[in-house]
Amino acid sequence: MSETQTEVDPAVWRTVGAVVVGALAVMFDTTIVSLALHTLATDLHASVATIQWVSTGYLLALGVTIPVTGWAQRVLGAKRLWMVALSVFLVGSVLASLSWSASSLIVFRVVQGTGGGIMMPLTSTIVMQAAGGKQLGRVMSVVALPAVLGPILGPVVGGVILTHLHWSWLFWVNVPLCVVGLVLAAIVMPRDGAPQRSHFDLVGFALMAPGLVGVLYGLSNTVADGGFTRADVLVPTGAGVVLLGAFVVWAVRQRARALVDVLLLRHWPLASSSLMLVLSGISLYGAMLLLPLYFQQLRGMSVLAAGMLLIPQGVGTFFSRSIAGRLSDTLGSRPLAVAGFAIAAVGTVPFALAGTSTNQVWLMVVLTVRGFGLGAVTVPLMALAFRGLERAQVPDASIISRIASQLGGAFGTAVLAVILTSALNAATSPDAKAAAFHTTFWWAIGFTVVGAVGSFLLPGKEPVETR
Repeated sequence: MSETQTEVDPAVWRTVGAVVVGALAVMFDTTIVSLALHTLATDLHASVATIQWVSTGYLLALGVTIPVTGWAQRVLGAKRLWMVALSVFLVGSVLASLSWSASSLIVFRVVQGTGGGIMMPLTSTIVMQAAGGKQLGRVMSVVALPAVLGPILGPVVGGVILTHLHWSWLFWVNVPLCVVGLVLAAIVMPRDGAPQRSHFDLVGFALMAPGLVGVLYGLSNTVADGGFTRADVLVPTGAGVVLLGAFVVWAVRQRARALVDVLLLRHWPLASSSLMLVLSGISLYGAMLLLPLYFQQLRGMSVLAAGMLLIPQGVGTFFSRSIAGRLSDTLGSRPLAVAGFAIAAVGTVPFALAGTSTNQVWLMVVLTVRGFGLGAVTVPLMALAFRGLERAQVPDASIISRIASQLGGAFGTAVLAVILTSALNAATSPDAKAAAFHTTFWWAIGFTVVGAVGSFLLPGKEPVETR
């Protein structure tokens, strides 16, 4: 293999660095704020139901904006769109930090979500197009850093802020990342051509955006009593599924003129990767709900202490992503995904057996193992989605893979939340409370095993490069 095949152009790494800095702000913000809802409700004199919209409004803004990213990139160009989206996220962060009421904070979180929803799929698009199909695993191992570390380190950062600072710093912490990201993007990212006109699929948008919003909103309501039987779960989720189904029918007829070209799913690497991203969202990131709750509710730890105990999981993920990136370029995604799911399952089993006095050092060791499995799954799946695609197909592939990951994570969190809540409601003693967590962790392990088995469907190593 020649030098050009084995080495990544330094210009690509510079672009990766600029994108990762900006993406870190979005990924950390997504997880940090969820910890602060009780504090926000108290300080802003709002009910729990009202303050929940701080998270829900942000989530729904993502659902509206993610589908239009491909069209917006064709019109503005990748660099312009990235800087616009990051600027919107920056403005939303500053305004959120200055909020004077729950209503104002909810509005400013929607502004944040609008910028963040564009940045999520655009992150992969910019880097994959810059890499030109070379060493996708190595490149994606760096791009995946915000996605894999955000849910793990976010609670730590949030816990420190809530313990020692005013809640407004939850949003001020985004500002330096956004500013540095904008400066780097202006300097190192390739210049765009002149803005262009592009057909906007209004019908597709009218079907897909509310469809995603309905599903995400419905699943977010499962945490309340009643779970999946609640009307505010069944109605929006059902309507969302119907709208998304209608969008698929419409998009198949429109082909490349559709808002998102779903016919790309005929490309097996993208289709199988998207399927496994759904399963990984359910099995791996859905279980992220359980770990801090185990430490807080079962062992009586503070938010900060629970967040600190999750750091080993981030360490394991950090080290495995680089190894997984290199190996996926030589071995392919299938063996790494199988091994990653299996390792994550092994790292979760001790929590299905743990009680209120289980040795913390032992749990930190197994969390490191679990984190290693997380990285081994995430990086090859994200890289696989782009193998063999034309440059012009990358934006739509980014949207498809991002939606798959979002829906999988939302569904996994909803299912495990319902299982845990039902079990806890029936618990009448400390032992029964521990058993409730055991049951839910076993469900998470079962989903992870399904992911390991499903990974055998992934294609073997293919030396096809993005053109």
